[in-house]
Amino acid sequence: MNFFDEVNEKILINDDMNMHKLSTAFSGLGISMLLLAVMMVSPQTSVSGPVINAKALDGTEISSRNLAGKAYIVNFFASWCPPCRQEVPDMVELQEKYSKDGFTFIGVGFRDEEQSISDFIWEYGINYPVMIGDQAMISTFGDYIPGGLQAIPVSFVIGRDGSLITVAQGFQNREALEQLILQALETGEEKEAAIQ
Repeated sequence: MNFFDEVNEKILINDDMNMHKLSTAFSGLGISMLLLAVMMVSPQTSVSGPVINAKALDGTEISSRNLAGKAYIVNFFASWCPPCRQEVPDMVELQEKYSKDGFTFIGVGFRDEEQSISDFIWEYGINYPVMIGDQAMISTFGDYIPGGLQAIPVSFVIGRDGSLITVAQGFQNREALEQLILQALETGEEKEAAIQ
């Protein structure tokens, strides 16, 4: 009998089991695992997205403060990365489609040269802000991935309310990207409706 079967058996046998006994049954998981489980089950629990404060290659200031109320996807990519090259045309089209709804992609060049990224922007007609990721930015975003930010492409999906919805690792096709955008746009709408 595994740990979870034992817990279920204890709960079934003791219908009147109080919170103290339940917490004793879960003590083998450890406090952090229990908190993680609660966060995953509770839809009210959200994690704030990584803080951004940088300048795009075109000179535009990109910060969490000026992105407040917008949905966005921070996509780490490189000009030398084949899956990144495959994703970008769909991102350009989806940026065009959803920018009027308060959405934007933000590209972050990962371990790449500024000139290579500038050429890449021109070659693909990128229509959203792009910046070069320095070590501080890579570390900040890497804190949200077990083992840190090691591989690209990777996209951090942030809702209108500033919460991190998900981290999409690896290549995302157009349908997957569009679904992520729609999730980001929906997050925080309930709060906006309640305020109005």
